[in-house]
Amino acid sequence: MIRLRPNLHDLYVGRVVLGTVLLVWAVLLGLDVMLGLADQAEDIGQGGYSFGHAVAWVAYTVPRRAYILFPTAAVIGALMGLGQMAASSELTALRALGLSRKRLSVSVAVALALLTGLMVVSMETVGVWGQQQAIALKATARSGDVAVARYSGLWAREGNVFLNAQNGEERLDDGKQWLQLRDVRLYEVADDGRLQSIAHAATADHIDGNWRLNDVVRTTFHERSASRERIDSERWESKLDVASLAAGLTNPRYMSARDLARSIDYRKRNELDAREYEDNYWSRWFYPLNVLALCLAAIPFAFGNLRSGGLGKRLFLGIVFALAFWVLQLQFSRLAAAFKFDFRIAYALPPILMLSISAWLFRRRSS
Repeated sequence: MIRLRPNLHDLYVGRVVLGTVLLVWAVLLGLDVMLGLADQAEDIGQGGYSFGHAVAWVAYTVPRRAYILFPTAAVIGALMGLGQMAASSELTALRALGLSRKRLSVSVAVALALLTGLMVVSMETVGVWGQQQAIALKATARSGDVAVARYSGLWAREGNVFLNAQNGEERLDDGKQWLQLRDVRLYEVADDGRLQSIAHAATADHIDGNWRLNDVVRTTFHERSASRERIDSERWESKLDVASLAAGLTNPRYMSARDLARSIDYRKRNELDAREYEDNYWSRWFYPLNVLALCLAAIPFAFGNLRSGGLGKRLFLGIVFALAFWVLQLQFSRLAAAFKFDFRIAYALPPILMLSISAWLFRRRSS
């Protein structure tokens, strides 16, 4: 029976593991930030996008990058921390005091669970906000006519016409790709600042270089009256930067779990494809379980008889074994999207499989 109340040994093991995890995390995050800045260098000079904008863009995306890199840092850091303790015979001493491998693994799991919880909260708050700020910054800098608002979708301007689209996506059908904006409103303003007309379109499609508005209701304001007309479809003469508009649309990966749930509900009610949103939504919910399953599956590789050598080999095998988990999970999620079965099953099977293997390894190596 494992006692749940922590003791000094648990605190010591947790402190060592947290220290190595944070160190590995900082190194991986630093490398990723440098690569991100190098990648942004290709966009410098497009419109008003400068080096300062690139630095700000990368800074805004740091919380999201930390969230993505944390599972890898957790696995490598946990194995390095236990390996450090094993190399100095501390694990042997703790085992001699009566601490089992399972107890040591629980100490590691609790320490990582604290960081995992902070990562989940960080991504749902600062991470989502930072990514949206980065998208808005880049879209505005590259095209002064485009801006992104948090609660009112995408805004763009061309001359005296202001466009507002609540959402949209790049679509692909029969080999043809185009940008589709949904729930679109066009506000036309006169030179003297008077509102001339408001047009509401269910969708706006940019196909073959031309804009087409569908299911349009236009209200025109005259000097003393207003008139309304309904048009099934019409062409809209515009030269808005389509690339900037597409960049301003929020990718499901960068949405909060709450917004993803709302988007899924909206798409299902309107018989639209919601699989990409469901994929990202359930990946958020299974993130904590995945991190813990990943680490617990790799920890048995850190134990062994140090006198026989091979610690580096065991650590390498543990890291490879753990990272294979992400490949397995990626394949399951792709299969769920392709064959349209529940994403909850796709995200639950890999950690269950890994935890089963970890339990088998513990039984095999326990004494």
